[in-house]
Amino acid sequence: MTGSKPGTTSDGTDFSSRSLPEHIVRGVVGFGSLIGSVALVPVIGPISLVLLPVGLVAMRGCPTCWAIGLMQTVSRGRLQRSCRNGACKLSVAGRHPEKVGS
Repeated sequence: MTGSKPGTTSDGTDFSSRSLPEHIVRGVVGFGSLIGSVALVPVIGPISLVLLPVGLVAMRGCPTCWAIGLMQTVSRGRLQRSCRNGACKLSVAGRHPEKVGS
């Protein structure tokens, strides 16, 4: 990832949060809302489906997007991608790409 803030990668696909606790809260709200929207249908009827968009907004679209963002949030600052001559390598930040794994 080239950017230091969420949403600033070179390919435009950054789902991460500023911090891990923030991302976990988004997941709790998102999954709680999605599960609650379905689980509460027998109790309060279709009105419980109002929670569905809340869950989707909290997860920025889908549970898979949230999971990808979790991985990006955890790896932020630890992994670095470098591209030369059309070939990209992923390395641990602060180490030379050729030395990773040796």
